[in-house]
Amino acid sequence: MSFDVITFGEAMMLLVADQPGALENVHSFTKRTAGAESNVAIGLARLGLDVAWCSRLGADSMGKYLLASMLAENIDCSQVVLDDQYPTGFMFKGRVLDGSDPPVEYHRSGSAASHFQPEQIDSRWLASARHLHVTGIFCALSDSCLASSVASMAQMRALGKTISFDPNLRPSLWRHPAQMRETINSLAFRADWVLPGIEEGRLLSGRETPEEIAQFYLNQGVSVVVVKLGAAGAYYATQHDSAYVAGYPVAQVVDTVGAGDGFAVGVISGLLEDLDVQTAVKRGAWIGARAVQFIGDTEGLPTRQELAQAHL
Repeated sequence: MSFDVITFGEAMMLLVADQPGALENVHSFTKRTAGAESNVAIGLARLGLDVAWCSRLGADSMGKYLLASMLAENIDCSQVVLDDQYPTGFMFKGRVLDGSDPPVEYHRSGSAASHFQPEQIDSRWLASARHLHVTGIFCALSDSCLASSVASMAQMRALGKTISFDPNLRPSLWRHPAQMRETINSLAFRADWVLPGIEEGRLLSGRETPEEIAQFYLNQGVSVVVVKLGAAGAYYATQHDSAYVAGYPVAQVVDTVGAGDGFAVGVISGLLEDLDVQTAVKRGAWIGARAVQFIGDTEGLPTRQELAQAHL
């Protein structure tokens, strides 16, 4: 079987507070899925792309729940390992009513995913995909996860396949900011399409404006850079073209977590469908705006029919 997109990453069980307030005061939570790479995989699969996701999950109830959730989205999970030695990571997310970023608390140290090894990557399976999506989260989990990211990107580059990279900075996972910048940029420079947020871009590049951030990565051989600007939309640049793309207005922001993953879904799917960059970024902005109107990381990700109704 061949795939449009393959991605590696840690999926976590997400417990979303049913009431607003400090997490320690909340008594009931709703179980959902979380994880940047799995969010993107779900979003792409809902648009009809053939998607595969690879990881390690604990052989526990949380891991089995996550695996079943991914399979229910028609995602290939043939390379996922259920690990009976290490647990599945999980996280708590608070409920907010004012559109601000909700409080998030992670419990992922020593998780099964952090014990992923490069040897788990099936080269023939990886080579069957057109595209690889990588984030800066998986590589931060452990040295072996970083080695796995490097190995998968190296193989795809050697085969002439395309690679997208979303920095998804998580400073708490790194020993030092300098190590984070150096490592994340080393991966970004291996990618074809790089998708930083404006603050991520400033931290990683040392540049200030979207134009300067994009040029920083273009100078390293990246083909397409899209700088996410939140509600304002995005700025994209290639070696031949650049423009700002306006955001889509949202009447009420319900949950900001997952908006960037939704944006990535739009851009990646658009470029794989040979849309021009500006149209792909417009799709990303629309999906990102839709995502913030739903509770949960993936609940707002559209189907192909919903995308068509938006004429995107």
